[in-house]
Amino acid sequence: MIEDILSILSNTLIYMVPILLASIGEIINERSGVVNIGLEGILTLAAFTATVLTFTTGNPCLGLIIGLLVGTASGILHGVISVYLRGDQIICGIGFNAFAYGISVMGLVTIWQQHGASPPVDTLPMITIAGRYSISPLTILALLIAVIAWYWLFKTSSGLKLRACGEDPHAAEAMGVNVLRTRFLATILGATLAGLGGAYLAVGWIGQFTRAIAAGRGFIALANVAFSNWNPILAILGSFIFGFFDVLSTYLQIKVQAIALTYPLKAIPYIGTLIVVATFIGRARMPKALGKPYIKE
Repeated sequence: MIEDILSILSNTLIYMVPILLASIGEIINERSGVVNIGLEGILTLAAFTATVLTFTTGNPCLGLIIGLLVGTASGILHGVISVYLRGDQIICGIGFNAFAYGISVMGLVTIWQQHGASPPVDTLPMITIAGRYSISPLTILALLIAVIAWYWLFKTSSGLKLRACGEDPHAAEAMGVNVLRTRFLATILGATLAGLGGAYLAVGWIGQFTRAIAAGRGFIALANVAFSNWNPILAILGSFIFGFFDVLSTYLQIKVQAIALTYPLKAIPYIGTLIVVATFIGRARMPKALGKPYIKE
């Protein structure tokens, strides 16, 4: 029993990483006043490109880097449309989700003639604890990024300026802050972190690309942003909880081994997300200018 609990906890530290990285990125986005609901698409496309490069070169580190860069490119695209062109941020995110899913499935068929999954690829090495439990080095990196993001947002003047852009951009502009540039750079940074999370899915954890590799984690990350009240430290707790639901689902499927219960058990992470969000959403206070294009007076 103790071994099962320790195994679940160690696996939770693996499962939580993409949710945590995407959550931190979205917190930075939304603190600046920009919504990016295209996290699911970023995770998917970053995982696909990371798999392709790793399959081609045999180097998962290169796969991780290309996934990160794909996140950066998607952030630039979203930033140009949402910040400078003042496009609808929700529609832009939805469009990117659809594009990323379509292009990745088309690439899956074109490159490997497969509709469901790519061949296995090399993955990043794990850190073994007590000879039997493993965690990813990216787990440690993601936790460090969360702490650094919290310190930056709440303890530095540049973090204060970014938060001002999400609360009252006109007041921020009056203080000499370039609101458009700040929002644009925040959008790029946030998407880059999500891209790192997507690449981790493929080359840091699963070891291949599947058409449903994101499995709603982008939307769970969005829920985690609200759960954490836009606080990166609390996002660690939320990511752990949502990761635990995911691990619990897999664990119960292995233990029960009943086909009739497979799909209900697979729904545990999403049901858990709904319960958590429904419980805590009333306490969350989003940035006042969130999702509103900035127009100079």
